[in-house]
Amino acid sequence: MDPRLFRITLACLGALVALGGGLILRADSVAPGVCEVTITAHISDLRFDKEAFTVKAGQKVKLTLVNPENSINLQPHNLLVIEPGKLEEIGAAATAEMADPTFLSDRHAVPTSNYVLHHTKLLLPGETETLEFTAPDVVGDYPFLCSYPGHWAAMHGIMTVEN
Repeated sequence: MDPRLFRITLACLGALVALGGGLILRADSVAPGVCEVTITAHISDLRFDKEAFTVKAGQKVKLTLVNPENSINLQPHNLLVIEPGKLEEIGAAATAEMADPTFLSDRHAVPTSNYVLHHTKLLLPGETETLEFTAPDVVGDYPFLCSYPGHWAAMHGIMTVEN
């Protein structure tokens, strides 16, 4: 397992307690607390610094998107959390809706779809936005992506919701 993913998963699942030289998850810490995750757009590549994170069903989530100030490609980015299995559909919708002159300016590159659960606005380099929401009650792999045209195919990851 990628050490970055392991740290994110542990941070979101709760406090750890030392027991006999090992670490165990405290049962009372598994109850939904706030899972805080920061995802940063890469300064030159079309990718996020995290490809996955895990939350508990019904847990409060504080998800921050950072478009770094020192961005070399100077691209705007957003972050959408969507229904499982809908990555390609949402990506295709983002491409198709480019014909709407308000798609970037007013709609922040968010396609019209009931499959979009949460989203940030488009962020310019140096901007940050935090989403606060409750994780779905249904266990599954919920994609997150940047829906700025052309970005979604490379800039995506998975929010795993587990019991």
